[in-house]
Amino acid sequence: MESAMQTDAVQPVFFLSHGGGPWPWLDGPMRTAYAKLEACLRALPASLPQTPRAAIFITAHWEAPQFTLSAGANPGMLYDYGGFPPHTYQISYPAPGAPELAQEVCASLQAGGLRAALDHVRGYDHGVFTPAAVIWPQAQMPILQISLQAGLDPAAHLQLGRLLAPLRAQGVLIIASGLSYHNLRNFGPGAASASAQFDAWLQEACCRLAGEARNARLCDWRQAPAAMQAHPREEHLIPLLCAAGAAQEDAAQCCYHETDFVGGVVVSSFRFG
Repeated sequence: MESAMQTDAVQPVFFLSHGGGPWPWLDGPMRTAYAKLEACLRALPASLPQTPRAAIFITAHWEAPQFTLSAGANPGMLYDYGGFPPHTYQISYPAPGAPELAQEVCASLQAGGLRAALDHVRGYDHGVFTPAAVIWPQAQMPILQISLQAGLDPAAHLQLGRLLAPLRAQGVLIIASGLSYHNLRNFGPGAASASAQFDAWLQEACCRLAGEARNARLCDWRQAPAAMQAHPREEHLIPLLCAAGAAQEDAAQCCYHETDFVGGVVVSSFRFG
């Protein structure tokens, strides 16, 4: 990574609750339900110290035996959802890939002791193209997509973030894409209590702690109130560990928060730095 051009400003790190499926391409109540999230995402570019040279998305929708990086120059689309209108399976988001950055980052992860590989054919999943299409509607930002590692070990994903951290000073924006509450069997009014309890713990862990104290608290997420109700399976939370690792000692703030999402769910996103 030392070969990358240095920039004056250090980019922040985000954990984004990306919402459900292809919501920016929907109409009616399903679209208006996302008005607050959409406003947050649209405001993101203006909040950055400068335009990034590329964006890394660590996506909850890709798990592989080892950390795997999309290395295609022009990634296609992966419609990894079901039950939506036919037109949402024709979506195109032609953002360029970042193959040179992918090779550079893969080598750095391997040198740092993580198992990592390149994937030259995978397209963008909706954990990437859904928020990216709102943030950069012109699809001009080069994107590197990184998988989670099977097993979802918090410490491994924290280490991934630590190894990505130097890129922040090299013009690269790091976005961990998940959801602060993800229990599809309990979504809506029935999720109000569990999501509120878990979100309160997240606010405390992310925004009142920093550095290794924050990392330790997040790694112990299963001890949080309503943890298993909020995340029966943790793939949508684990990207937050990557964000925390990349943030290092930087403070965090809640940059998006709703208490009545889809009829009762409490959800949040966080910015570090």
